[in-house]
Amino acid sequence: MKVVFASVVFKDSVNMDFLTIILVAVGLSFDTFAVSVSNGLSITSLSFRQAIKIAFILAFFQALMPFLGWFMGIQVEQFVSEYDHWIAFGLLLLLGMKMIIESIKKTNRQKDAEFPKLTIIIGMAIATSIDALVVGISFAFVKINIYYAVAIVGLVTFLVSMIGLLFGKTLGRKLGREIEVFGGIILIAIGIKILLSHV
Repeated sequence: MKVVFASVVFKDSVNMDFLTIILVAVGLSFDTFAVSVSNGLSITSLSFRQAIKIAFILAFFQALMPFLGWFMGIQVEQFVSEYDHWIAFGLLLLLGMKMIIESIKKTNRQKDAEFPKLTIIIGMAIATSIDALVVGISFAFVKINIYYAVAIVGLVTFLVSMIGLLFGKTLGRKLGREIEVFGGIILIAIGIKILLSHV
């Protein structure tokens, strides 16, 4: 199935539109989805309130990291403006490949567990949102409303996390790995879209 990526040209620069931001958010959230599926599988007697707690923490860090990455990126954007689209493409390409390779290497072993401590949840949130930091750096090289973008990333991640926790209870262990591969493919496709829009 073909996915059409749209872009809006504004003052000779690329302005990331709503569809592209949604796709970026979905691509990033697959790593979180895999973790949520794992938690849904392993945590015994997971309540709705506990699921919301996990999803909120994962979403918070997933939204925070792109903002931090964007802030870092704008500090150097003026020095690399002629190559910014190549940098954004390279970052998303490497990130997508990393997600695919790591998902293939993962095993499906999982044991039943109690609801994790807050520090463990935060640790999972940081681990799954590091990739979003890299994407945030690429955001600095295209015209984007970063507050609008991180709000979408946070909302999408929250919803995907809730779905992942539910799926973990019903659909089995294998799904988390396969869906993460698809997330990597989406990020690579977005990187290609950004590159082509400048060529």
